[in-house]
Amino acid sequence: MTQRRDALVEYLRGALWTLPGLAAIAALLVGAGLSQIRISDQSRFRWLVFQGTADDARTLLIGIAGTMITVIALVLGLTVVALQLSSTQYSPRLLRSFLRDRPNQIVLSIFVATFAYSTAGLYTVGVSAGTRTTDFPRLAVAGALVLAFLSLGALVFAVHHLSHSMHIDQIMRVVERNTLSSIRDARRTHPGDLPDVPPRAASVPAVHTGYIQVIRVQPLLEAAESMSLTILIRPRVGEHMVAGTPIASVWPSGSDQRLVDIAAVAAALERTVRIGFERTLEQDPAFGIRQLVDIASKALSPAVNDPYTAVQAIHHLAVLMCALSDESLGPQLYRAGAGAVALPAHTYADYLDLACAQIRRYGASEPTISVQLLQMLQSAARLTRDPTRHIAIADQAALILADAQREIAQPGDVAAVRTAYTDLLDRLAITSDAHGRVPPVTS
Repeated sequence: MTQRRDALVEYLRGALWTLPGLAAIAALLVGAGLSQIRISDQSRFRWLVFQGTADDARTLLIGIAGTMITVIALVLGLTVVALQLSSTQYSPRLLRSFLRDRPNQIVLSIFVATFAYSTAGLYTVGVSAGTRTTDFPRLAVAGALVLAFLSLGALVFAVHHLSHSMHIDQIMRVVERNTLSSIRDARRTHPGDLPDVPPRAASVPAVHTGYIQVIRVQPLLEAAESMSLTILIRPRVGEHMVAGTPIASVWPSGSDQRLVDIAAVAAALERTVRIGFERTLEQDPAFGIRQLVDIASKALSPAVNDPYTAVQAIHHLAVLMCALSDESLGPQLYRAGAGAVALPAHTYADYLDLACAQIRRYGASEPTISVQLLQMLQSAARLTRDPTRHIAIADQAALILADAQREIAQPGDVAAVRTAYTDLLDRLAITSDAHGRVPPVTS
């Protein structure tokens, strides 16, 4: 039940119709409430209400409702253009960020609320029991005027926001911010090696096809403890599963030889492992890195040929790799009593390869790209003291230099890459001398 609720909440957060639908309902309720308020001619608040006749009020509401239809069509059209440009020029995986953009949802909600409020008002203004009347809720009509001016401001803001949201710097900034949030939220605190799967282990098949979006460890660990089982999840968060393929290996803890209740374990996995039709950033920082790599790769394609956009993407990747430098990465092992849950996860070397490999291959002939990748690795090296991570950084640097030497024709251009590579090795050597834990790295 919790998994379904979480999946529904995640879907509603990214649905473009959620806030506008709620806003339309709220507008109808507010309009119904204001329609019950009558302000007399002697009231000090008389100046707040609409001063025209019933026919004037109906004409006003009709005009506002018709205008809002046009404005909604305009804003939706601009949004579709923004989505299309982002998908074709940068990455189709960016569409999710646009759909979840809260300012876009709020602006559309204001327009829909204004239309619903004005249209509903036509049933009460100048008409009573099917006959014409001069009495109408003046305060409610004044509310339509307020919403009209609010919509005008929202329209100006929508044009401003959409034009800025299509800017590549803003797109990458949003991806970086969301990925940093994912890194903090998915922080792992129980590093450990994955246990060997014994011959008596049973495989639990996946029920759904899709991507692993979320693994709720604590409820799964409680289930493993109650059944005295060790549960090893096979795929990492973000990986694709096909229904019927093994999602977990399960065996009794200790030397117990009893049979595993596959149905009970499958039910526990169904409650704690969410599989969806798309990848999300909830527990998957690699997805954010993939988005930035996609932007850089498209920028380096012959059809676009925009190396500086790739350089900007590397700058944002550098922020993410530095943020990951102090994180406890790799497999996680959770224990509670006789139960245990083991989760595979990306290591620092995996993240480095994801951030560097594709850009390195596509941009090997451009020395600027190779130099920027090496500078990104140097920034990461400054923030980690883990010797295994230093070795992973040195390995990626060696690949960058080798590809550059093979693809770049001019020796002078190769010299800039070699200088950046030497500076990185010097940084690693200095760290090794200072802490005495990093093995010497040579070119």
